[in-house]
Amino acid sequence: MMSTEPNRLERRGAQRFEVHQPLAIHFEGRTVPAFTQDLSSRGIFFYAAVALAEGTVVELTFIMPSEITLGDNMPVRCRGRVLRTVPSSDGQRSGIAVQLDSYEYLPADEQVTQFVRVSVGSSVGVTSGSATR
Repeated sequence: MMSTEPNRLERRGAQRFEVHQPLAIHFEGRTVPAFTQDLSSRGIFFYAAVALAEGTVVELTFIMPSEITLGDNMPVRCRGRVLRTVPSSDGQRSGIAVQLDSYEYLPADEQVTQFVRVSVGSSVGVTSGSATR
């Protein structure tokens, strides 16, 4: 039935933008790379090689695109909670929906790529929960 599509769209409270770019997920002392699918001022949906339980608190770092900032692309750090995790058909990654509770713009010269590359030895930009093992 086609009537379910309009109902789904009406539930969205904020404009959603399709954005495909790298993202870093920080949770439970770990940092995992991911890739955005879409985002709004209230939430984000991304793909990662981990499955996160509903309610997991995460910190996300990525470049907020100019379509949303209405200015320049800006590095941001967001905090939020996982609403749902959906396994992908390829079994390699999960789609994760996060409700954003807060965000802060980072200095424009801060390299967000440092958050994405898990193998980099530098801990620059990692805020809390980093553990060396």
